[in-house]
Amino acid sequence: MRSALCIVSGGMDSVTLAYDVRAVFRPDALHFMSFNYGQRHKKELDYATHHANKLGARLDLVDLSGLAYLLKGSALTDDSVEVPEGHYAEESMRATIVPNRNAMMLAIAYAAAVSLGAEVVAAGFHAGDHWVYPDCRPEFVDAFATMERLATESDIRLYTPWMNVQKSDIALRASELGVNLAESWSCYKGGDAHCGRCGTCVERIEAFQVAGITDPTAYEARA
Repeated sequence: MRSALCIVSGGMDSVTLAYDVRAVFRPDALHFMSFNYGQRHKKELDYATHHANKLGARLDLVDLSGLAYLLKGSALTDDSVEVPEGHYAEESMRATIVPNRNAMMLAIAYAAAVSLGAEVVAAGFHAGDHWVYPDCRPEFVDAFATMERLATESDIRLYTPWMNVQKSDIALRASELGVNLAESWSCYKGGDAHCGRCGTCVERIEAFQVAGITDPTAYEARA
């Protein structure tokens, strides 16, 4: 049985990734893995669950919230740090870094993939992340894949199709695949609606504009 494991946060990148994996690999079994690491926008996990149900995928929610006290200083996990507003290219966005977050998630995903007999581990890193997040860059992904081949003695593929594309390309791919991105969550503030001002909201708005696609997202305001 061919199977694939997707790390799905519930955001537009990872939600689109799950549908892309289904289209590209046509796995007999599709697994979602989501993480609660104490993020203030944990409502994103509801959208991961929603799409797992739509795709008939098994979802494993890994609770890392007990580590939140070790991850102070990030606007995503520390209530004393305000979520910065503006574009990702601004220095202030470094406040949203959660140290080693993706390395932790990928290590757990690979361990599960070995147990499940999965052939693919998929993650939604994209080129727009490179400026801010060191664990979203190509050199990290390449090194991590090499490390896991040694750690697991397996040929499990690390699939990162968005690595060298912009978020607008992800919006286009979602449109091609018929993914309803209104059913996804990006905002770091985790309110009732997307704030429209934090870095990930600004990037989301820009993605739809550049792609020439109607943005289905409800925003409180726009930067």
